[in-house]
Amino acid sequence: MKAFKIPESVLVVIYTPQLEVLLIKRADHPGFWQSVTGSKDALDEPVLQTAQREVMEETGITAPAAQWRDWGLSNVYDIYPAWRHRYAPGVVRNTEHLFGLRLPERCAVTLNPREHTEWQWLPHRTAAERCFSPSNAEAILLLPQFIA
Repeated sequence: MKAFKIPESVLVVIYTPQLEVLLIKRADHPGFWQSVTGSKDALDEPVLQTAQREVMEETGITAPAAQWRDWGLSNVYDIYPAWRHRYAPGVVRNTEHLFGLRLPERCAVTLNPREHTEWQWLPHRTAAERCFSPSNAEAILLLPQFIA
């Protein structure tokens, strides 16, 4: 039987003290730039663990707990029709929990080529403009208030 995705996910804004933000380009939708995102693997998986796992899987980055921040914000949005087949029948909305990961400086990343094809570090406003997802762009624009 097909295992459906859990409609609860994370969005992780990875950034430096200079407000440079890491964006990665989706392999399945050319031109779609985003922050790290991903769904829970199990209903009882803590969302911080989901965030840490997704960052490691998508970028190869591991970071100590002190560099992570749960922003205490969630977005609830309609799942794009092109991706609804990944979820159980009738599931059309997802809850996305926002996290920040502050790195001391920009670094090279190791992408999973099945998921992403390119990466880049950009000033936060430029990164927000580049994102295909409005909720991702809004999260990046919130960055200054979370580092104050």
